[in-house]
Amino acid sequence: MPPTDTRRPPSAPDPAAPGSEPRAATAEPGPAAAPPVLAEVVRSGFAESRHRGSLVLLAADGSELLALGEVTGPVYPRSAAKPMQAAAMLRAGARLSGERLALAAGSHSGEPFHLDLVAAVLADAGLSEADLRTPPALPLDPAEAEALLTSGGGPSRMAMDCSGKHAGMLTACVAAGWPTDGYLSPDHPVQRLVREEIETATGEGVVHTGTDGCGAPLMAVSLTGLARAYRRYVLAEPGSPERLVADAMRAHPEYVAGTRRHDTWLMREVPGALAKVGAEAVQAVALADGRALALKVEDGGGRAVGPVLRRALRLLGVDGALPERLGDAPVLGGGLRVGEIRASF
Repeated sequence: MPPTDTRRPPSAPDPAAPGSEPRAATAEPGPAAAPPVLAEVVRSGFAESRHRGSLVLLAADGSELLALGEVTGPVYPRSAAKPMQAAAMLRAGARLSGERLALAAGSHSGEPFHLDLVAAVLADAGLSEADLRTPPALPLDPAEAEALLTSGGGPSRMAMDCSGKHAGMLTACVAAGWPTDGYLSPDHPVQRLVREEIETATGEGVVHTGTDGCGAPLMAVSLTGLARAYRRYVLAEPGSPERLVADAMRAHPEYVAGTRRHDTWLMREVPGALAKVGAEAVQAVALADGRALALKVEDGGGRAVGPVLRRALRLLGVDGALPERLGDAPVLGGGLRVGEIRASF
């Protein structure tokens, strides 16, 4: 009988050999899970498009009621950060109140009363439109843009929807004795103060700084942090910068947005609500008792914000007070309503 061959194939490690301990298999990281569908576009009973995104709801005590999608990772809040930027202006010494403070925290529609107030804020600080670093633009409201073009006008720094915020930042620079040149640099004192305000209000550090459409620094935080900040503002002590901003926005919502915008409708018709939309389909809202929400539609589709916001507010317990226009997003065919954009969560 031939002897048994005890040799191992070259590919098999000898368990007695040094360094031959088996290694655990390492799984390659897979693609991140897609966020859930928050809204769908329904035409003639057929869902032809879908909008995915993330949403967080907070209870009055600050605890999480609902989280859909990624609510702890960073997003750009865009103009939903404006209340915090306005609070930083107050901390710098800017003497803004009432309509002027609401305008500084807003994204105006470019209506005549908006532009008149931006000009007045600048003039009172010894400044003019030439000091604004906003890019020239037409009014955000299509009706106002058409009226301006029909009258022979065109894009201007004043008409850009962030000019109220920029006028407020410039006013803060004058009040604090800081240079107005370079006020959009992340290293400028007014922008460092904005960063501190955002980190305090959200309860988290800024993980990335970019540039917003208006040229101002843009600081990424989570949706949970954004909802937390809005809750903080409505519950702040009367007379504090946070509460002054929240109170001004709620008292003068037409200066935060415009006469044909859902932030205005919501703050007018839901007592105590604080609301601000941001570009690329971001929205934050807080109610008077501290309930709050923040959402982001992943593809930036602003048409989905209204329906998603309406459903989210219902889940927060807001009932009959919601304006009928909020979330009504008809789909047309031949000029007739043949469907709608509707929330799907």
